[in-house]
Amino acid sequence: MICAGIDAGSRSIKAVLFDTDRSHILASGLTDQSVEQERLAAELFEKLLKKAGLERSQISGVVATGYGRNAIRFADTTITEITCHARGVHRLVPDARTIIEIGGQDSKVISLEDGGHVRDFAMNDRCAAGTGRFLEMVAARLDMNWEKLAELARQSKKPALISNMCVVFAETEIIGLLADGKPLPDVVAGVQNSIATRVSALAGRFVSPPVYFTGGVALQAGMARALEEVLACTVRVAPQPQFTGALGAALSAGPANKAGDSGL
Repeated sequence: MICAGIDAGSRSIKAVLFDTDRSHILASGLTDQSVEQERLAAELFEKLLKKAGLERSQISGVVATGYGRNAIRFADTTITEITCHARGVHRLVPDARTIIEIGGQDSKVISLEDGGHVRDFAMNDRCAAGTGRFLEMVAARLDMNWEKLAELARQSKKPALISNMCVVFAETEIIGLLADGKPLPDVVAGVQNSIATRVSALAGRFVSPPVYFTGGVALQAGMARALEEVLACTVRVAPQPQFTGALGAALSAGPANKAGDSGL
C-alpha cells in the first residue's frame, strides 16, 4: 500500500510518498509556500508521483497536515502537525521521548509515551521571537542567507544577549548592538540563543531525553547546540527534519490510522 502525506507549512510545502508494505519512503520533496497552496501542493504531488513512477490511482490515501492543511482539498483527510510530527519522528527514531519542532511561524515541544503516542505538548504560535521568522528577519536585515548566518554563529566567542521578547524590538536591539561595535558573529549567535531560550521556556516540564530537533530551523547549524545549552541535555537533529510532518501524515493515511483531525 502506498500513501501520501502533505505538510503545508507556513514557509514551505513538503510531501512524502510512503510504501507501507516495505516501510520505505519512495519519494519526498518540497516547494516554497505562497497564497496558491493547493495548486503548489498538487504540482509537488504530481512531481513526486512521476519521480516514483506511480499513477494517482495507485495511492491509497492522502493526508494533509500543517498550517495550511485545510486548503489542500484533494487530501482525503487532515490531521494536526502535533500528531504527524510525533508519528514521523517515532518512525525514524523510535527512542525519541521529546520532540522540539521549530518552523517558520511557530514552535512546539511534544512529549511522547512508549510507542510514540503524544502524552502532552506546548505550542507557541503567537510570538515570532521563538520561530524561524526571527532568523529570516535577521538574515534579511544583514542581507545574507541562512548558511552565512550559521557560518557566522560558529565564529562567535561570546554570544550577545538579546533581551527583547518581541521580534520588532529585538531588531532594534540588534541594530544597536552592531552600532556599538558588537562583533557580528556574537550578535548572530545571540539570536540563536534567544530563540533557544524562548523554546526552553515553552518546554517547561516536558523535556525528557532522548530529545530530537525537527522542522526547518533544525537545518540551521548551531541551533541544536543553542538548545543543548539552555536545556542542559543532548539535542539530536532528527533525520530529514523538514519532512517528519509529511512522513507522519503519510503514515496516518495507512489502514491502521485513517481518521479525521484528532485535535492534537
